Amino acid sequence: MSPQVHSIGDEQPLAEAEHRMHTYQIRHLPVLRGGHLVGIVSDRDLAMVESLPGVDPKEVTVREAMTAEPYAVPPGASLKAVLREMAEHKYGTVVVVEGDRPVGIVTTTDALRLCVDLLDGAQ
Repeated sequence: MSPQVHSIGDEQPLAEAEHRMHTYQIRHLPVLRGGHLVGIVSDRDLAMVESLPGVDPKEVTVREAMTAEPYAVPPGASLKAVLREMAEHKYGTVVVVEGDRPVGIVTTTDALRLCVDLLDGAQ
């Protein structure tokens, strides 16, 4: 889990989401409204929306590209259960929340790193 969560407001333009992803070298941003989690947007979401004719990333909001109601878990959630849900539903990201405020993020990259660490320890 990455405890440093970079997020974006749902009214921000897609261009700002791209800028943050590039700046922080990340592929997912939790989307907030009033500090509360309302969605998630990925680099793939941005690429898909921006490929549509007539889309200006400076004019289209993150809300229009995000996935609403992302998979979210509390900090004490079972890692095994979280990884199982990610695999079963093909989730690329899980947002860790206290209430509805993001406090961490788990990605498929994190899951793969864990697998490598476990395999290294088994040798």
